[in-house]
Amino acid sequence: MKKVGILGGTFDPPHLGHLIIANEVLHHLALDEIHFMPNQEPPHKNRVSGTTAEDRVRMLELSISGNSQFLVEKIELERNGRSYTIDTMKILQETNPDYDYYFIIGADMVEYLPNWHKVDELVKLIQFVGVNRPGYKLETNYPITQMEVPQIDISSTLLREKLQQGISTKYLLPDKVISYIKEQHLYGY
Repeated sequence: MKKVGILGGTFDPPHLGHLIIANEVLHHLALDEIHFMPNQEPPHKNRVSGTTAEDRVRMLELSISGNSQFLVEKIELERNGRSYTIDTMKILQETNPDYDYYFIIGADMVEYLPNWHKVDELVKLIQFVGVNRPGYKLETNYPITQMEVPQIDISSTLLREKLQQGISTKYLLPDKVISYIKEQHLYGY
């Protein structure tokens, strides 16, 4: 079985915190690959940044270029409406029966697990990997593999605000992503 980590999110924009989490989980759990999976419409929040799915995919591709173990999984962007992890994972498991999936979530989502759509069924399909995040606890009654990663308090929301205010995001975003944001005039930049 191929061991594949899934890191889902809006990636609006993808930042160094995402890459650190992916790299730490990849090596700590000896996974074969990490698939970054941007969502179309996450059930728990509404996107308002104005970026397109194509922009987010391109920024992800730029972020992970040069790492053959990091890939972009577009399945949720190819479906319409709200994305539920249970539906996505069923499709991925049918498509890739030789993959063993590890679904990576931050401690904020670990706390939110009781609210996930069909979570009791989902925990039987995949292994959750919960990573620490400032201000949240890795406590749940659901079976998760807990992992400590270097604490980096960066969020896409914070970065969007910085960009809108013309404040530097150097060392918070990959340089190629900063260039793309400038070229495409994203986030009011």
